[in-house]
Amino acid sequence: MNLIKKYNVAGPRYTSYPTVPYWDTEVPSLKRWEESVKFTFDQTNASDGISIYIHLPFCESLCTYCGCNTRITVNHTVEPIYLQAVIKEWKMYLAVFKEVPRIKEIHLGGGTPTFFSPKNLKNLIDGILAEAIVCDDAEFSFEAHPNNTTFEHLKVLYDLGFKRLSLGIQDFDPKVQEIVNRIQSFESVEKVVNQARNIGYTSINFDLIYGLPLQTRKSVIDTINKVNLLKPDRIAFYSYAHVPWIKPGQRKFTEFDLPVDEEKRALYEIGKEKFAENGYVEIGMDHFSLKSDTLYKAAENEKLHRNFMGYTHTFTKLMIGLGVSSISDTWYAYGQNEKKVEDYYDKVNSGVLPIVKGHFLTNEDLILRQHILNLMCKFKTDWRNEASQSESIYRAIELLAEMEKDKLIEIGEQELKIRKNARAYIRNVCMAFDARLLDNKPQSQLFSSVV
Repeated sequence: MNLIKKYNVAGPRYTSYPTVPYWDTEVPSLKRWEESVKFTFDQTNASDGISIYIHLPFCESLCTYCGCNTRITVNHTVEPIYLQAVIKEWKMYLAVFKEVPRIKEIHLGGGTPTFFSPKNLKNLIDGILAEAIVCDDAEFSFEAHPNNTTFEHLKVLYDLGFKRLSLGIQDFDPKVQEIVNRIQSFESVEKVVNQARNIGYTSINFDLIYGLPLQTRKSVIDTINKVNLLKPDRIAFYSYAHVPWIKPGQRKFTEFDLPVDEEKRALYEIGKEKFAENGYVEIGMDHFSLKSDTLYKAAENEKLHRNFMGYTHTFTKLMIGLGVSSISDTWYAYGQNEKKVEDYYDKVNSGVLPIVKGHFLTNEDLILRQHILNLMCKFKTDWRNEASQSESIYRAIELLAEMEKDKLIEIGEQELKIRKNARAYIRNVCMAFDARLLDNKPQSQLFSSVV
């Protein structure tokens, strides 16, 4: 257990490299951004298609564990106004493409996508697909709150091509639910799961969190026992990120309410053990799936991919993020939208792409990005060919000598593997490859704790 204290430092979750705090600080040239989008589109649309992430930020109440960009309101008149802006933004990208896009993946995230009515969600997807072709093997997915997800939501989205559903569960313990302001019964979750399966959804994901305030070993065991009764295809078992300096809602409780160090790690190990008992396999950082799920099959075939939407079995070089705070990825550049709804509206309604922050990757960035992706998706990487070599790799190997001594990793002449019992420390390994973090160590805490 001393290893936990030794390696429990603040670190990124690596949904991108470079991570957002180390992007170029100046607002990117929109002309250069559009050129990057067009370049990757022309390269890959015919062969791979493109992915779309749509951020739907509205929620009726604030879940205090949440680190996402949200807008809390019970006023549903905001729905059509926001969706019209998203469609306008999409049309600007269509003008950049100059050809019909082939859609490989759509993910609706939030916020709470099921805050929006089924009718308005249908209008949104119809608007996106009106001038697009859907790939034969496309995957459409959405996040949902069990309390406001109706049969009509499920049916309308299924008819539009959505086959994967992700439900935010977090914990079933009433005391934990109350302190994080996410109150939902097992029965409400069970109802949505049964309806989705009866309609024909082929993959259901549960999001669970360990390290929440007032959470105990007993509550985690009880939660996972209940989860096993519903047998979701995938489980994301995240570490709670306590960042009250970013999310003031987390000041509702203090560090004294949180399980830490060995106790927090024990919650994860209990969960991991029970998932294994129930037939789930660890396929990536904090992710588990049944062997029947496409995510497991992708991991087995070393085709797993990770981006701003998390782990996916599909891969496209171009991902377009629509909506407030969304991030787009051309593979060679990142662009993030305005974070404030009103600023987003101002840009879109003026006919300007709402990109406010970005980063154009250098050759070294691209090399290190691939190594970090390899580690996050395969628990290993190598630098056998010249295109995968960089001076930063040899610095990483030196920095990782201690982890090798602690029998957490294996370092060969031109390869590195994370031991199976050490996957909890994957972020520590990635940090050794993070040249931008190493060269510009933050003066204040930017990230949550690794363990």
